[in-house]
Amino acid sequence: MTHPKLVEAMSRPDFYPHRPEKVELVQTHISFVFIAGDLVYKVKKAVDFGFLDFTTLAKRKFFCEEELRLNRRLAPETYLEVAAIGEDAGSALRLGGGRPVEYAVVMKKLPLDRMLKKLLAEGKAGVDAMDAIARKVADFHRKAETGGEIDAIGGIDTIRRNHDENFEQTAKYIGLTIPRARYDFLREYVNRFLERERPLLEKRVRDHRIRDCHGDLHAEHICLADGIIIFDCIEFNKRFRYGDVAAEAAFLAMDLDYNGYPEHARAFVEAYVRHSGDEEVLRLTEFYRCYYATVRGKVISFRVDDPHIGGADRDDAARMAARYFDLALSYAARPANKTLILVAGLMGTGKSVMARALAPLIGAEIVQTDAVRKEMLRIPASEHRYEGFGQGIYSADISRKTYAKALETALGKLTTAGAVIIDASYKDREERSRAFDAGRRAGADVFVLECTCPEDIIEKRLQSRQSGGGDVSDGRWEIFQAQKGDFERIEEIPEGHHLAVDTSLAPEENAFMFLKKISGAG
Repeated sequence: MTHPKLVEAMSRPDFYPHRPEKVELVQTHISFVFIAGDLVYKVKKAVDFGFLDFTTLAKRKFFCEEELRLNRRLAPETYLEVAAIGEDAGSALRLGGGRPVEYAVVMKKLPLDRMLKKLLAEGKAGVDAMDAIARKVADFHRKAETGGEIDAIGGIDTIRRNHDENFEQTAKYIGLTIPRARYDFLREYVNRFLERERPLLEKRVRDHRIRDCHGDLHAEHICLADGIIIFDCIEFNKRFRYGDVAAEAAFLAMDLDYNGYPEHARAFVEAYVRHSGDEEVLRLTEFYRCYYATVRGKVISFRVDDPHIGGADRDDAARMAARYFDLALSYAARPANKTLILVAGLMGTGKSVMARALAPLIGAEIVQTDAVRKEMLRIPASEHRYEGFGQGIYSADISRKTYAKALETALGKLTTAGAVIIDASYKDREERSRAFDAGRRAGADVFVLECTCPEDIIEKRLQSRQSGGGDVSDGRWEIFQAQKGDFERIEEIPEGHHLAVDTSLAPEENAFMFLKKISGAG
């Protein structure tokens, strides 16, 4: 147990020989961090999470000493010493002397205004800053220890064990910070990847790409002051520090993605590959990004159970963990190749809802023909034109132009976006084939996701759409009846590239069904 007087004693300025004006306490799931003026004292909590064990004083002392040793590799002037916290004859706690009851890592306080995360938020760290950080990380990796135990611990067996442990420890948060369907999808993705890429992962060991790394490389651990200071590495578990250098690079890229800086993430990975000469990193980045996003989701989920944290903070932790799990899913679901998806079907079958459910899972952009049609004709999206079937703005000629424009837009987006969804009825076989063939010529994998639904549900949806407003579509029940007879069965799409879903089911359930199908898991 943590000494009952520790937090109170170390929160007082007179506890410290240098007498700071005030002391600020910051807690993580494993540490009490006391910011005392220009110095920081970090005390480990007496916790056991399986992957770390600080439950005895001897272990806490050992890991404090390891933290000092390991962090001096990248921040030698920041990490000062390990200080004993003693209890005197009168049961008072003080630094040094007395019977040791706790230990603290003593650090210089780094300037908060120079932390990478803050600089990014203030727009003071441009994409070009990633080059210098990548160079420092690549140089650190080149010099880091490798071989022997490091290779053994950092190989594929440990990678699998780390993932298995991740999922075992996350299981208790299913329904709280991660839905069951997302948890299952992530686990299936990991198993498929490890099986498929085993030869590459084994080659990485032989090539000594496994190193004694930092293990926790994200923006909050990088300070741009008097050079680049990278601090707070993993000291408590060799399995998390001995790893592929590609995983370390992916961790920072994931963190930049999470905080809303995808261009910085891309620039960092590209610069790291350039400075390290390690082209294989690009094949592994998504997998390791997924892993670390899942780790962060799990670790932050632990705060939900922390008795030292208040209810509001626990709620915030649950929301933050859920965001990390969502990010992990986006990496796992992201197609390996450029992908064009035609979400097809009769009006009212839930095509737009399906497209919106699928898009964030794979990082896709949506092109909606209803919007393209009105934009092309300079009609406000909110303005409804209740034309007869095949008449007015829905005439055959305008529809052909609309589909051509939608396809042109989608193909243009494919050059920068990994995936694009066209939300359209695609009732004509010729129109579907044209889009399918154009996507293939553009080097994309092309799929047709056909939305179907019982007609009584469609009728209710279309009636609700007319009365509710706010929808760009002009679909109506009487038009549905006409369209139904005009819809050509989807029979021309090659096997494996056409999937029909019943949209009376939950959109996310259908989205996962489709993702499993196109990834070969369905």
